[in-house]
Amino acid sequence: MNRFRANMVRFVMASVWLFIPWCFSAAQEDGDFGFGFEDEPGGTALSPGPRVQVSGEVGAQLLGFGDDFTSEERLKKASLGDIFSGKLNFAAAAFNADGVINLKLSPVWDGSSPVSIDEAYLRVYFGKLDIEGGLRKLTWGKADSFGPLDVLNPLDYSDLSTMTDLAGIKIARPLIHLSYSLGAFSKLEGVFIPDFTGHRFAQDGRWAPAQVTGYAERIESSITNIFAGISPLPSNVDSASIVNYYADMDVSSFYPTTSGLEYAQAGLRFTTTVGSSDLGIQYFFGNLFRPAVTITGEDQFLQNPYGIKPDIRYNRYHQIGADYAQVIGGFNLRAELAGNITSDLSGDDGQVYNPAIAWSLGFDRDLLWGINLNGQATESIRLLSVAEDPAKDAEAGTQMSSTRIILTLSRKFLRDELELKATGIWGIEDKDVYILPGLIWTKGDVAAELSGGIFGGDEQGELGQYRKNSFIKALITYSF
Repeated sequence: MNRFRANMVRFVMASVWLFIPWCFSAAQEDGDFGFGFEDEPGGTALSPGPRVQVSGEVGAQLLGFGDDFTSEERLKKASLGDIFSGKLNFAAAAFNADGVINLKLSPVWDGSSPVSIDEAYLRVYFGKLDIEGGLRKLTWGKADSFGPLDVLNPLDYSDLSTMTDLAGIKIARPLIHLSYSLGAFSKLEGVFIPDFTGHRFAQDGRWAPAQVTGYAERIESSITNIFAGISPLPSNVDSASIVNYYADMDVSSFYPTTSGLEYAQAGLRFTTTVGSSDLGIQYFFGNLFRPAVTITGEDQFLQNPYGIKPDIRYNRYHQIGADYAQVIGGFNLRAELAGNITSDLSGDDGQVYNPAIAWSLGFDRDLLWGINLNGQATESIRLLSVAEDPAKDAEAGTQMSSTRIILTLSRKFLRDELELKATGIWGIEDKDVYILPGLIWTKGDVAAELSGGIFGGDEQGELGQYRKNSFIKALITYSF
């Protein structure tokens, strides 16, 4: 496994660094190694002289949950959120470079900073070659949301009330991004990410998923099985104190440190247009965003009853993918297909996710009476079987496939100032659903929104487990 990782890191890093001088060489051969003046055919046109632009957003929001109104005691302890939120964006540009700093503003009461960096990066233009470096959010693939090829940025799932704002829940990563124009409709991209961060989940509270809070329960289940197989219990085993010890365990301390080059990632992507079709292919070598969790220490339980612990790791994988987009009969079609190849090619390593095939198919279409329909189906299919014991296999108890359908209906009124919108997310295997209706009024730079979220279906599903978290939200924002 270590040799697999080491060889892949060396291969991908070598590919990226070979890609950089090749781009420079190609630019020189084409005679377009310039600085983006408007008279250069392959360059990026920018106005001469430096300029600075400041923009942002100020908002006030009230967020209430339905279960807070089920009793007088819960209502007394209920919170309507932080009320204020804001964004402050700075962009500076010269004739051959520009820089961007996007900040998030939020009230804090624990002494931490009220300002956080959403994105901060520098982009430099060399004729047909663009180079970016810094904290960046990038989108790969053609899908509108949650596509299998969009693998560069993890997502923040710590608050599912913002789940439909894909750009907002993306977590910027430090990276180097190269983009080389191969003509009017073709482009080659390369990206290098020196470290890794997985998806962000709440560790406690109403948005903490069972996959996180359930670690202690999985350990407790393992201990119960051990107790059942040992009779009588040895004198050094106090079952009550052992169960209490694991119930109070801080699982977050077992997550691996992923800030080193051991977790470096890189990828290449080529996009082009053939006739009326937009096509893309890509290769990526990195880490799966969801951790693989197994339980270790069971075999030495009698020698060390307090030695059982979760083994949490992020698996390396290769992805080879392709995407397609075209307008046919008034339907804007989008499709993606990806193969995710891990090191568990035999399906017998419970600490590594099995290889999988993932795809998405989506469209949007204007219907009658100004109604727009946007739909997307996404599925991941595991290729090999897994063990039944959740302590020994990270995928135990999961379905061979995971399929979601996302539908959005929208209609604008009053010269497009008022929009009625509803989004539904349906997990087929999980038999659960998440519905988000909303009414948005926009007047100039001011927008007011009244929306909500309703969870339903199987309580064991990824969405259904939040059925007590249905909410209503009122928001007003001013953009400048």
